[in-house]
Amino acid sequence: MITTKRQLIDEMTSPLHRIMWAYNVEEPQRRSLENNMCAFHVGKGYFLSVAHNLRTNAGFMKSIDEAIFQKELLYKLDGSQKLFFDQHYFTDDYTRKMYLNNIDQAGMHGLANILKQKRFDTRWVTLAEKKICVPHVLLQFKENSFYGHPELTASFKPHEVQYEPDIKKYTFLLEVELVEAFYSADIALYRLVNQSKEVIDLIPSINIDCEFYEENPANMYCLQSSPTGPAGRLLNEANIEGILDHFGVFPDEFGGNYLFDGYRYLVKGYFRFGSSGAPYLLYDYVHNCYVANAIQSEASGIQLSIRNDREGNFQYINAIVSPLYIIKDRLKALGVV
Repeated sequence: MITTKRQLIDEMTSPLHRIMWAYNVEEPQRRSLENNMCAFHVGKGYFLSVAHNLRTNAGFMKSIDEAIFQKELLYKLDGSQKLFFDQHYFTDDYTRKMYLNNIDQAGMHGLANILKQKRFDTRWVTLAEKKICVPHVLLQFKENSFYGHPELTASFKPHEVQYEPDIKKYTFLLEVELVEAFYSADIALYRLVNQSKEVIDLIPSINIDCEFYEENPANMYCLQSSPTGPAGRLLNEANIEGILDHFGVFPDEFGGNYLFDGYRYLVKGYFRFGSSGAPYLLYDYVHNCYVANAIQSEASGIQLSIRNDREGNFQYINAIVSPLYIIKDRLKALGVV
């Protein structure tokens, strides 16, 4: 079992990666990656993550096609607002895109306030639909080799591979599309696009267990980002302390508020902020492997204060976790399981 655990955290064998929204993915000097979420491969190019980030607002755009700006926003701006945009964006005559200039905090707030006032939708799901920025799975390796296969590494376009000196790793950017968002369950299903079967088959995956456990099972773990940063991975023990029929309201000023509801686990164990979308795993003794049973969704209201300092100093020790049981019928219908 120890060897199997190591496989879950090793970059060459782990199913855990990240999904981020890429601006200007084909322009490395202007590229920006935003909206970081954990995601895990469940085979056939399908990745599971959370859904709550999709309908949060980016606030403003790092870049936007000039045609979209003129068609959907320019006519709404008064003279001072147009001047404000002209001061903070410049247009490239070749790409016909507007790019954000170097901007301070006040400028960011100014742009966000104008866009909110004009009811311009900057939710990540909308930005992806309009191709303003596009979700990608990030696969990272110490060597410039896609799972040790030079012939497949050469098949990637130059802009799809970048070296990140801060973490001393090569990042492969693989585009994904949203297949379905199960908002009430806080789960999202993505699929790789424009990739060969050879590439997809090399990406390690984990099988799915769609059972709902009313008692704490033995050997439950959370596979998530490293405590000190998303480039690493952590596998830690977790325990189901309770089950609930969940109810919560998620605000969405453009699409309308929606409800979190359905069965959930109340789990106790370490989880770092930024690990939304991390899988909870169980050991399958029959097949001698780990399987994914649930997804990290929310921090629970049960908190631990540190030195009784309540000013931004709470450590959440419980999590609300979405079991894959609540979407099993859709996963079967889509051919994921």
